[in-house]
Amino acid sequence: QVGGFAWENCGDKKDPVVLQSLSVAPDPISIPGSLRVSAAVSSKKTMASPLKTVLVVEKALGDLWIQLPCIDQMGSCTYDDVCTILDNIIPPGTPCPEPLLTYGIPCHCPFKAGTYSLPASDFILPDVELPAWMTNGNYRVKAVVSNGGDELACVKLAFSLQS
Repeated sequence: QVGGFAWENCGDKKDPVVLQSLSVAPDPISIPGSLRVSAAVSSKKTMASPLKTVLVVEKALGDLWIQLPCIDQMGSCTYDDVCTILDNIIPPGTPCPEPLLTYGIPCHCPFKAGTYSLPASDFILPDVELPAWMTNGNYRVKAVVSNGGDELACVKLAFSLQS
């Protein structure tokens, strides 16, 4: 099915980090707009720097799925250490933004083992200047997180965008 939000874990059942639930509304996602997200993640091990993340982003063109390139750190990119990126966005020592703070969800590495739950929470999606190739349409994203060559998590998402 094309369009409609969906997700799945794609690891080999041995991955220590598993997405237990995820819901997103509205569907399709509107930019700008409000996004309501709820999620639960469980981790059997601490995730520490470097947390390498490989994203493969595809967009539907008719019946074909085209892999989007990595341009200005958007698209099908490899991030050598998400921990460093988080530190640049939220300087260490500053509190995590809401609603993460309220629900005790960390925003810096290391992420301790355990279960993290985000009840339905609203986020404002600003009117950002998206690249021309990130237009209305149906998308698939595969994210693989690893540390020192060991896969920690693998998640696939499918969603629709409208601006």
